[in-house]
Amino acid sequence: MNRRRFLGSLAAAGVAGGAVSSQSWVHAVLPGRPWGEGRPLRVQVLMFDGVEEQDWAGPFEVLGLAASLGAPLECRLITAGRPGRVASAYGAQLDVDLGWSPAQVDLLVVPGSRYADPKQPGVHQLIGDPAVMRNLRDVHDQGVVMAGVCTGVMVLSGAGLTRGRPCTTHHGAKEDLAAQGGSVVDARVVDDGDLVTAGGITSGLDLGLWLIEREFGTRLAAEAESALEYERRGTVWRG
Repeated sequence: MNRRRFLGSLAAAGVAGGAVSSQSWVHAVLPGRPWGEGRPLRVQVLMFDGVEEQDWAGPFEVLGLAASLGAPLECRLITAGRPGRVASAYGAQLDVDLGWSPAQVDLLVVPGSRYADPKQPGVHQLIGDPAVMRNLRDVHDQGVVMAGVCTGVMVLSGAGLTRGRPCTTHHGAKEDLAAQGGSVVDARVVDDGDLVTAGGITSGLDLGLWLIEREFGTRLAAEAESALEYERRGTVWRG
């Protein structure tokens, strides 16, 4: 059965078609999670000059949609320092009103950009900033789940967070990821618990949908996928 027919069967059962109340997703939070009982899952997407538009917009769209469908989730854009304007890779400019906020996050998404050109604004500026690398290590040590999209995974690698861990990234950076100690897996999304990584650019959509499924269950993920009119690609590898 292909995915569209599968989603159709869910719709017939009253899931993907919206017959189930969005409030039911509150009760679908997996056991052991602190969110869903008094507070939402707090997701932040790290923004920086040169960030690839699709890298951040894909997961932000998916997670925002999940919240609109009733999931106890909030998704915010943040910077690595003070709030301010961010100029994306292809010209989109955004005023990001939240600076680095390690006390307000459960899951941090790091998008990528311009890995092939270290002279351009992008991931290399983050990797070369000792304060950013230290902050990423600190929030991970505090129990924050780290998620990387495309060459945003190389930022996590620069902080030492992928060393000895199953992970993936854009195909053009996999060799470097392995050379830096990552155990590279040939999958669209690699879930190793508190480290979740995704391949290149559009893989951010699949990352977002997987995170919804992982935290809130398959029914909400299926409804979100149907609303987006997007069919997930590739494999999710789980540790």
